Amino acid sequence: MNSISPNELKQWIDSGKEVQIIDVREPWEREIGLIDGSDHIIMNLIPENIEKINRDSDVVVHCRSGVRSAAVAQYLVSQHGFSNIYNLEGGITAWAERVNPNVEVA
Repeated sequence: MNSISPNELKQWIDSGKEVQIIDVREPWEREIGLIDGSDHIIMNLIPENIEKINRDSDVVVHCRSGVRSAAVAQYLVSQHGFSNIYNLEGGITAWAERVNPNVEVA
């Protein structure tokens, strides 16, 4: 499984690179804070939402700390053959610490 640091993801975004960011947290977590431009697909709903995940650009999956998103990333790679999936190291917590301190985390 591929992983990406918060700073690397920020560089991708700033450079205009096409990337889909998928937040797999629960709705109440997302209400507190989110990464701008991210899509929301709750972890348990990933299997029935495979068609919403881009196969033509890089996809970064994140949760609060990186554990749930790592499981989702592994699932997408092993069960659905994705090769463009990255797990955000440290999740939105690391994003808030290293990239955007204005993001609140549940």
